[in-house]
Amino acid sequence: MVTIYHNTRCSKSRAACELVRGAVAASAEPVRVIEYLKEPLDKEQLKDLHRMLGGAVRDMIRDSEPLYEQLGLDDIALSDAALFEALAAHPLLLQRPIVIRNGRAVIGRPPEAVRTLFD
Repeated sequence: MVTIYHNTRCSKSRAACELVRGAVAASAEPVRVIEYLKEPLDKEQLKDLHRMLGGAVRDMIRDSEPLYEQLGLDDIALSDAALFEALAAHPLLLQRPIVIRNGRAVIGRPPEAVRTLFD
């Protein structure tokens, strides 16, 4: 099963969805698309996602959103717990798209990054 956390209004997210569909076409592997703005992730789901992504929690956050500065998330002293709180309360801040396959996850920026899950 491939899971895509997707924002329909984002061109990069749409491109990653197309790449995934092309990659699984021959195998008929099921694909689950979650519009995370309609179905936000809770803190525990975000923590699970972070474990699959690896890296820093900040890597999951869209720092180009005006809300990022408005909430003071640029403060490097903020704990991971505070960042998870912000992501859970404001799903717009979550990087997109995020694709999961076989317990691994990647942020599809650029969309071609999702290919690493199929190598």
